[in-house]
Amino acid sequence: MKKWLATLGIFVSLFAFGRTAHAYEEIKPLKDEYVIASDSSYAPFVFQDASGNYVGIDVDLMHAVANLYGFNIRMVHPGFQAAIDQVQAGQADGMIAGMSITEARKEVFDFSDPYFQSGIQIAVRADDERVQNKTDLKDLNIGVKNGTTSQAWLQDNQDTYGYRITTFEDGSALYDALVAGHVDGIMDDSPVLDYAINQGRQFRIPLAPIPAGEYGFAVKRGQNPELIAMFNSGLATLKENGQYQEILDKYLANPNAEDAQTVDETTYSGLISNNWSRLLNGLWKTVAMALLSFALAMIVGTLIGLFSVSPFKAMRIFSTFYVDIIRGLPLMVLTYFLFFGLPQVLPALSLNDFAAGILALTLNASAYIAEIVRGGINAVDTGQMEAARSLGLGYKRTMQKIILPQAIKIMVPSFVNQFVISLKDTTIISVIGVIELLQTGRIIVARNFQSFRVYLIIGIMYLVVITALTKLSKVLEKRVK
Repeated sequence: MKKWLATLGIFVSLFAFGRTAHAYEEIKPLKDEYVIASDSSYAPFVFQDASGNYVGIDVDLMHAVANLYGFNIRMVHPGFQAAIDQVQAGQADGMIAGMSITEARKEVFDFSDPYFQSGIQIAVRADDERVQNKTDLKDLNIGVKNGTTSQAWLQDNQDTYGYRITTFEDGSALYDALVAGHVDGIMDDSPVLDYAINQGRQFRIPLAPIPAGEYGFAVKRGQNPELIAMFNSGLATLKENGQYQEILDKYLANPNAEDAQTVDETTYSGLISNNWSRLLNGLWKTVAMALLSFALAMIVGTLIGLFSVSPFKAMRIFSTFYVDIIRGLPLMVLTYFLFFGLPQVLPALSLNDFAAGILALTLNASAYIAEIVRGGINAVDTGQMEAARSLGLGYKRTMQKIILPQAIKIMVPSFVNQFVISLKDTTIISVIGVIELLQTGRIIVARNFQSFRVYLIIGIMYLVVITALTKLSKVLEKRVK
C-alpha cells in the first residue's frame, strides 16, 4: 500500500512539475527589451549605492525575474511621479517603485500579484514629544510625497485630525524638510522610515503603523500582459526557491550591508572622494543641455526676432503670437507637455527625457532671445535705416551691413545673461527624470542624508561655472565694442 502511494505521489509530482514547466514555457517576452521605470530615491526599495549603481528590493527583484525568464530590461529612474507619467505616456513598459495597489490606480494600470505588504507611519524629530496619538496632530504641518498612499490617507483624514499637509515631489526633499523644521512631521511607508532611522536620521515614530495595502508591479492597462504574467510566475518561483527572502533580508535585515566598505561621507573630503565622478557627470549634463539648447535657441530666437521687425505684417503677427505663447507658459508646464502630454496625442513625437528637456529649454529661451533681438534692433537709431534706404540700399542689405552690427553690440550682455538663466533652468528639467547636477545631488542625499554638505558643494559648483561665464561675458563685451 505504501509503495503504491509513493508511486502515485511521484506520478502526481511529475505531472504537476510538467504542468508548471509547460506553463513557464508558454509565457514568452514579445520585445527584445522592456523599459522599466522606477523611483530614484526610495530606500530600501530603490536607491543609488556608494558606487552609483541603483540597488534595492525593487531593482534586485526586477532583475531576478528578468534573469529567470531570460528577457532584457532597461531600468530608468526618473522619480515616482515621473515614472507613473512615463508608463501612462507609453515611454516605459512597466513600473516598479513601491507603488501600492489601489482601486483608483487599477483604473489606469494592470497590477501583478503583490510582492510586498506595507504599512504607513508618521515620523517626527527625535526631540519632538508633542505627538503621542493621532489627536495630537491637530494644527501640525505634515509632509508627504506626492502620489503616494500616505498622501491619500492624509487627505482622507485631514478633517478628522485637523493637521495641514505639505506635498513634496521626492523623498530626499521630504526628509530634509523634517530635519530643517519646515514641517512638524512626515508620513511615509514603514520600511522606508525604518531605513532612514537606521542610516542615522534623528527621527521618532510615535504611532503604530497603518495598513497601507500591497505593492505591485504595474503596466499600462491593457498593455504588455505577458510582462505581468512573467513577473507573477517569476515572483512565485523566487518565493519557492528562497531568493525572494534573500532579497528582503539583504535590505531589511541588514540595511547597512551595501555601504559597509565605503568611504566615510560625513566629511567633505569623504563625500567628494566618493561622489566626484557622479557630480562631474551631473555638471557635464547640465552644461551640455545649456549649451545645446542655447545654440538652438539663438537660431530660432534670432529668426523670430527678425520677424518682429519685418516690414511684412504676417511675420510680425507670427512673432508676437510665438513669443506670447511661449513666455506665457511656465517652463515646467512646457516640459511636462512635451514629454508626457504630446506623446499621448501624437505617439510619433515621443521623445526621450534628454531630447524633451533640450526642446523645452530651446523653446523657452528662444522667446526671450527674440525679444532681445527685437529690442537691440529697435535701439539702433531709426535714422540709420532711413539714411541707408535713401542711398539705395535694400532692406536686407541695410539690416545685414548697418543695423545688425550695431545691434549685436547692444545684445551681447543680454545674450550672456540669458545663457546663465538657461543654465539655471536645467534644474527644472529634472522633473522628467534627467539626472543633471541638482538631481544627482538629490540621489546622493537619499543615500547618505548629508543634505547640507551635498547642496553646499553643488552650490559652489554652480557658482564657479556662472562666475566664469560672467567674467567671459565682460571680456567678450570689450572685444565687441
